[in-house]
Parts: sequence; C-alpha cells; structure tokens
Amino acid sequence: MKSFSITAALAGAIVIGAAGTAQAWQPTKPVEFVVTSGAGGGTDNFARMIQSIISKHKLIDQPIVVVNKGGGSGAEGYIHGKAGKGDAHRVVFGTNNAYLLPYVAKLGYKVSDLTPVAALALDEFLLWVKGDAPYADAKSYIEAVKAKPMGFKMGGSQSKDTDQTLTMMIQEATGAKMIYVPFQGGSAAAVQLAGGHIDSNVNNPNENIGQWKAGQVKPLCVFSPVRLAKGEPVFEGKGWGDIPTCKEAGLPIETFQMPRTVWLPAEVPADAVAFYEGVLEKVSKTPEWQEFVTRTAQTARFMKGKELADFVARDDAANKKIFQAEGWVVN
Repeated sequence: MKSFSITAALAGAIVIGAAGTAQAWQPTKPVEFVVTSGAGGGTDNFARMIQSIISKHKLIDQPIVVVNKGGGSGAEGYIHGKAGKGDAHRVVFGTNNAYLLPYVAKLGYKVSDLTPVAALALDEFLLWVKGDAPYADAKSYIEAVKAKPMGFKMGGSQSKDTDQTLTMMIQEATGAKMIYVPFQGGSAAAVQLAGGHIDSNVNNPNENIGQWKAGQVKPLCVFSPVRLAKGEPVFEGKGWGDIPTCKEAGLPIETFQMPRTVWLPAEVPADAVAFYEGVLEKVSKTPEWQEFVTRTAQTARFMKGKELADFVARDDAANKKIFQAEGWVVN
C-alpha cells in the first residue's frame, strides 16, 4: 500500500491553516488556475465559473489565467502543481482524483506534494437505464442483472476511475455481476446508453440530461443520502428532486459523491491557504454559484479544514477498499 497517509497529509494542512494570519498574504502577480481536465470538462467548468465569479465580484486584485493540464486523467495538472512548491500563485482544481490517482498508477506526484484548500460542491452519481427499459426502479433492474450474470453492460467514463469504482461497489453490495465498458468520458457513455449499446451507466446528472429530456434514458436512483434539490421538470413532469435515493430504491449504497476540490502546492504560506479559503467561501455564497450548482444538478457544500479532511479520509478509505479488492493498487 502507498506509504503516504491521506489523513496525515490533510491534518498537516489544517495545522498550517490554523497558524494564523499575522501577515495577511495577498497575490503579488497573476494567479494561475490549473485545471486537471481538458477544456469543456466538469473540472474546467468548475474552475472557469469560479474565475468568473472572482472577477465579477473583484475578490482577487491580480489577473487570473486558466491553464488546462488534463493529461494522465488529471495527473499532469497535479504534477504541475507539485512543481510550484511554495508558490501560492498556482491553484489546482480537481476532484478526488487528487488523492486517488496515485493508488492506481505510478505518477510523478503524491498527495503530500499538494496542500488542500477547499471543496465547493459534490458531483452526484445516478443509475441510468434506457428510456424504454422495463425497469421501474433500481431494485427490479438489479434483480434482472442478478438473474443473468455478466449478461448486462454498464458503461462508464474510463477504467479504474469513479464510474468503474461505483460499478464495483454495486456488485459488492448486491451480488449482481455485470460487464463494465469504459468510454472516453461520460458524454460518450450517455450516447451509448441512448443507442442501446449498453444497458446502464452511472453518469452525473449533467452528462445525461440531454438524453433524459429526449426520453432516451431514465434515472432509477441517486447515490446520495438525501434526494436532490427540487428544480424544473426535465421529462414528463419529473425533475431531479423526484428521483429516489438508491438506498430507498432498494440498492444498499447510501452515498457515492465526488468532491470538487481546490489545492495549492506544498509548503505555501499559512496565510495564503487562509486567503484562498476566504475567497472560495465568498464564491460559494454568491447567487452565481448557487445558480451554477443548481443548473448542473450538483450539491453545494463548502468544506475546508477538519471538515474537508474528514470527508477525504472517508472517501479515500471507501475507494481504497475497492481498489484493493480489484487488484488495482500499484506498489
């Protein structure tokens, strides 16, 4: 297993962040927003929305330059962050892949090369089937899969990533066995499901909304402890808030959510961490941010310090269990 400790790394950052702000840090040159995905992806939209809000409300005096470094499933961006050791003008935007990628691939960084700052939202995952599928709920779909082991195809974004991890969790929790088919992104998985080339996917809301609006796919449940927020109807009078949680729908997984995270390089000043925490918390309270998370059907949740560390520790442990069981961990 990896020698680094997620909990220790995050706890160290909390101590740094709690050290006080005797000399309040401010950016003294343009700030680089490093996006660990390609243009147009979820992380790119996340970073650019924050940039837009910061600019509109004049929360940072210096210019902000967005740079996409999505190679290696985002590893390129984190390695770039590591290279800025001590420089708080390099801000990295990612997900839980910041601390999960080093488990499944030999990379040029580890989580201790980064300083956690905050999370601003949780990406939700839903179980989707074709629009004309005969399954009315998640329980009946899982029963059909169990009746025909390895006869159903679950599509997802890439291998050894969140979608495949969740698929393995479903199999472990239910005993259902299916074939996982990776694609280059959730949009491709959505198209494949709408066309009937796979039987299900576990896409985020925003990745399947177009096909749901057209009646080509339908959601069976959301992997969240509570139902999604009410919103405008999407198809036949039903919206995100009408989708049951997977647990209430008979699929015994209470939660699977991906945090939208922000990081700095290692060894940055304590008051720089506090500065960005303050800026991002202000962003999270703006109407523009609330509109963004509502439109993309994410769950708004600002976390920093111990709350963020505790969330990451739980998420890391749940994912690591699957990685170990599937033999994905590289030594």
